[in-house]
Amino acid sequence: MSKLLPFAGFVMSPGVATPAAFGQSGDAIPMRDFFRHPERAYFRISGDGRTLSFMQPWERRMNIYVQPVDSAAEPVRITAEKDRDIPDYFWKGADRVVYTKDFGGDENDHIVVVDRHGGEPKDVTPFPGVKATIVDPLVEFPDRMLVGLNQRVKEVFDVYELDLANGKLTLVAENPGNVTAWGADHAGHLRYAITTDGVNQTYLYRDGATGPFKPVVTTTFRDQFAPQFFTADNHKLYVASNLGRDKVAIVLVDPATAKEETIVYARDDVDIGALAWSKARKRPAYAMYQTWKNERHYLDDDARHVFEALEEKLPGYEVIVQSTTDDESGLIVAATNDRTQGTRYLYDRKRDHLTKLGDVAPWLPEAKMAAMKPIRYTTRDGLTVNGYLTVPNGVAPKNLPVIVNPHGGPWYRDGWGFNPEVQFLASRGYAVLQVNYRGSTGYGRRFWEASFKQWGYAMQDDITDAVQWLVKEGLADPKRVCIYGGSYGGYATLEGLVKTPDLYACGVDYVGVSNLFTFMSTIPPYWKPYLGMMHEMVGDPEKDKERLAAASPALHADRIKAPLLIAQGARDPRVNKDESDQMVAALKARGIDVPYIVKDNEGHGFHNEENRFAFYEAMERFLDKYIGKSVN
Repeated sequence: MSKLLPFAGFVMSPGVATPAAFGQSGDAIPMRDFFRHPERAYFRISGDGRTLSFMQPWERRMNIYVQPVDSAAEPVRITAEKDRDIPDYFWKGADRVVYTKDFGGDENDHIVVVDRHGGEPKDVTPFPGVKATIVDPLVEFPDRMLVGLNQRVKEVFDVYELDLANGKLTLVAENPGNVTAWGADHAGHLRYAITTDGVNQTYLYRDGATGPFKPVVTTTFRDQFAPQFFTADNHKLYVASNLGRDKVAIVLVDPATAKEETIVYARDDVDIGALAWSKARKRPAYAMYQTWKNERHYLDDDARHVFEALEEKLPGYEVIVQSTTDDESGLIVAATNDRTQGTRYLYDRKRDHLTKLGDVAPWLPEAKMAAMKPIRYTTRDGLTVNGYLTVPNGVAPKNLPVIVNPHGGPWYRDGWGFNPEVQFLASRGYAVLQVNYRGSTGYGRRFWEASFKQWGYAMQDDITDAVQWLVKEGLADPKRVCIYGGSYGGYATLEGLVKTPDLYACGVDYVGVSNLFTFMSTIPPYWKPYLGMMHEMVGDPEKDKERLAAASPALHADRIKAPLLIAQGARDPRVNKDESDQMVAALKARGIDVPYIVKDNEGHGFHNEENRFAFYEAMERFLDKYIGKSVN
């Protein structure tokens, strides 16, 4: 099963960069330009290739527009969301668009269907306090899809077939109480399920559209057996698996026995992340993985020819296919890299022709952005850790103020590509260090397991070792290092200020965990099936009480010396607002005034544009005060 809980060198030269070299003069790119809505983005194409869609701001929120392909007709807006941006959407066939929405960041998503001709969008899961998930979009069927609802029991999801024409929901499978994932074949029938007892996971299968699911193989959560999709005839199953190996490989198995028959693709250095399926050719197109960049291993010559043609036309950019027609003759293509969100195109394969649709953020010139370079270092216990370092343009990589930016998750990883936060910070003169500390995904089982029960311990040491490596190399000014992160990265920020109080000049905690006991007692109900796993990976509140107490920053606020800024969404279901409240209270009890930004209409991270502006404006002032131009 997936390990993600629902939860290179620089030329050295002497001298210290001045504030002017950091781009702090009057021509600096405004902060809002990094975080405002794009002019147009999220381009998609309908299944029949006749209609183009995209999102652009309306009433300060990203909404969906449509227009005929190859037409000068004015785009027509088909949604009217005013409270929150639409996070993403997709076409179902030629006439319908599907998207999800939550309410103030509560993550109780609803599924909404809208006709391309307009009319009122229909919330097809209009149940208060209920979370809807898309079990399978059923790409072969334009009029139906499978959705999950936790309406009956909050902790688990039953499966329903959704008729998109009339919005009718029909129960397909009632969750017995321990199923955490369901999977369908190409005929749209549920054929497998994954259950958990909190630690062990079982793959179940049935040989047909009906009948009982029978257990096939049980593994611990440390093993990954993640079905991708069936072969076109529904007889075999492609699986991302690390059974019997350190790195995840794509394998072909007999779904009735889980017996591995063929290794489709494997690597010795990194996990294989996923498999792409060609709905037109009805076969796997390519396997995806990350070294320091995203890469593909082609399994189909047709896919290879498409990407080779696109890369020849778009040299210097990472090419991503974001949407296709049903016959895959029309493709929406993104061309991007580490210095730009890039341009979107419509590619007509029959004519081998690219039509430019638009630049996502033309106000951020690629030439003014900073390059993201891969780094590698060795930790104190001999582990090799990878990451990225971004140094401001036009600045000697020597004695720089540095923002250490640990990623969230923590079972996730940073990757190469455009990051508006990183580019914003670099534009203000800060080098940005991103570290894929132990536990980061993609580097194999042993690297992942090395993080177990290491919150605040070896995981934190990896971040500390990265900072000390930068100082030793002469890139970082040891007096001007700040740590900033969100979610687990927020926890790492707080723990860094507690555990190594002299290492950082300041810290910014964004929706971060502060107390491991209260964190695990306030998780969303649909995370509870994973609680046993969390006890194994983070710690058991009873068995590991002393260890968790020692690694809970809110219980050791008296050790913090550096200034701290905290930001929190009031409706966050993952990291409860109390995590930030208790940290602020502990510091105020010592007479320390902590800048604290709370947004009542946000959850786990700020999604509304005006709230992003408020947060980054406060962050810019805070960093400038403690490690920026004002301290020079």
